[in-house]
Amino acid sequence: MKWTKNHLYRHLDTVDEKELAALEDKVNNCSWRQAYHIQPNTGLLNDPNGFSFYNGEYHLFYQWFPLGPVHGLKYWYHVKSVDLVHWKNDGVAIKADTPYDSHGAFSGSGIIHNDKLYLFYTGNTRDEEWVRHPYQCIAYMDKKGSIIKLEKPVISKVPFGYTDHFRDPKVWRENNMFYAVIGIQRMNQTGTVVLYCSPDLLNWSFLGEIKTELQDFGYMWECPDYFTLGNNGVLLFSPQGLSADGDRFQNIYQAGYCLGKPLDLETREFKHGDFVELDHGFDFYAPQTTLDEKGRRLLIGWMGLPDLDYPTDSSGWAHCLTLTRELSIKNNKLVQQPVDELKLLRQMECSVQDIVQNERKTYGEFKGKTYELMAEFYDIHAEKFGIEFRVGPTEKTIIMYNRIEKKLILDRTLSGENTALSYGTIRKCLFEAEAIKLHLFVDVSSVEIFINDGQEVFTSRIFPQENSEGINFFAEAGSTKLKTTIWQI
Repeated sequence: MKWTKNHLYRHLDTVDEKELAALEDKVNNCSWRQAYHIQPNTGLLNDPNGFSFYNGEYHLFYQWFPLGPVHGLKYWYHVKSVDLVHWKNDGVAIKADTPYDSHGAFSGSGIIHNDKLYLFYTGNTRDEEWVRHPYQCIAYMDKKGSIIKLEKPVISKVPFGYTDHFRDPKVWRENNMFYAVIGIQRMNQTGTVVLYCSPDLLNWSFLGEIKTELQDFGYMWECPDYFTLGNNGVLLFSPQGLSADGDRFQNIYQAGYCLGKPLDLETREFKHGDFVELDHGFDFYAPQTTLDEKGRRLLIGWMGLPDLDYPTDSSGWAHCLTLTRELSIKNNKLVQQPVDELKLLRQMECSVQDIVQNERKTYGEFKGKTYELMAEFYDIHAEKFGIEFRVGPTEKTIIMYNRIEKKLILDRTLSGENTALSYGTIRKCLFEAEAIKLHLFVDVSSVEIFINDGQEVFTSRIFPQENSEGINFFAEAGSTKLKTTIWQI
């Protein structure tokens, strides 16, 4: 289908019920529908938004174009959960129905104030010449679940010296003031983040750019998120326009963080270390965090990337969200671990201890399409070792460690139907350790791999055939001891 502006900017309430039912049937017949990840009923899902714990539940919203696997008129779709594992669909939360968000409700964040959940988002508009005019808008949700928009934007103009790429506000409270970081593009086509403040969420003052050491680092920074963790300040953002650098920056766009001293809100100075990619896989972008009632800093990302085609497109849908991860800092590095609640998904369990030497080994109950797998490799003498999963007659996905290169390697060359081939089929990162623990969450069309308790993470979509269910453990040029457990999901 050729998507015209008329198709891309149709409102959901103008679409015939038969057309929607036909699209739902098409989506539901797709063999790559996920079993336990958040995914759209139809159409395209992208950035997670408004992630908050409010009124006894976790609330999460995501960007949604319901009519196909493309970026059209965006809604905020609402899901909620009491345990971060089982998510209930709650329908459209924010529609594009005012002069300030006529062409889509773009990304933003949530914050609790006066017993309400305030949702701060970018209203996307286009004029007759198709020139973009962004507005920073607010809607709020009460304890009954009703959502009401404020009549006018709270930030109506792009600050002087910047282009109309001005979006994705992330709000927090500090010292009895509200602050927001917003992604923006300078007139010289470089990306950065600006800072605003407000005493009441309604009246906002422009403070200026966050002062970082990254003055020429891509052409746009999307989905910024600032928070403190321990005695550290953390700035998350998703830069567009970086060139590949060895094993780094291999995807079309990146998502990562800078770790440093807490942001000086008076001078806007952020003293930080290098930009570090949050995830070394093929499909991870636009992460957002929240602080929950237990004091945990939680993160969810979009398991996908803009401007790429995916195999599910032909079935009328695209993308999903990652599992929830808890963040911590260890050895001056941000560590991501799957939240403890994910153990609720575990069903039948099987464990094995063995030695693998110059061979591939399979074990009877180690197979499937949806499972959690923990594998510890220790007393290692092999040059290469790892796991092949979703193995079929012609298919497999490989996570391995190369002791000679001291690199972790994810290989989806033979994972099934290909996607984004121009960006390669292998991802690597340097990693040094005496023992390697691989923690996999495999779903029908994805994998999330946590290395040594979240020191590194690889997140990827994969699109194998339904009968590719095998799991092999292997070692080359030597031996390794293995202790592994699988839980079916």
